[in-house]
Amino acid sequence: MRLTPFSYVVLTLVGEGGATAPELAEMRDRGRIYWQAPRSQWYAEPKRLAEAGLLAPQEEPGRTGPRTRYRLTDAGRAAVTEWVRTPAGLPKLQQEGVVRLLAADLAEPGDVLAGLTAMREELAGAREAVREGERVAPELGARGERLLVNHRLAHRMLDALEQWLDEVEPLLGGR
Repeated sequence: MRLTPFSYVVLTLVGEGGATAPELAEMRDRGRIYWQAPRSQWYAEPKRLAEAGLLAPQEEPGRTGPRTRYRLTDAGRAAVTEWVRTPAGLPKLQQEGVVRLLAADLAEPGDVLAGLTAMREELAGAREAVREGERVAPELGARGERLLVNHRLAHRMLDALEQWLDEVEPLLGGR
């Protein structure tokens, strides 16, 4: 089975303590600035990794019925160990706003501005999700300390996007 970058995200988040698919989806919500994937993938990928022997599924009681908790197997840990040794590349960005700014000569700048300023609400939501992750981090021991480093990066990324919008708005006839 070929592992994708997303496979390693799931293996890493399952980690030592294990996780259910709904818990992974909650982590996705808090960490959406780091990794974008449809919610359905967060439910499908653990099953795929379990079929490959990288995660071990265990049924446990849930609020409304049984749920599956996934745990990292020795093979899963070996896959992560091998993966972390490979070079990490630059983040793969798909910054739609950058392309919209370039499109300002093809459309009304005010229309472009309206579409871009709507990003501020999404940035605020992302920042709140990062803050929620910061509230959870102390419960995670050493992993929580590493997570806080990532959250500081997330704040800097969000700051950069807000500064970019501050620069773009007057360029397009806004504030």
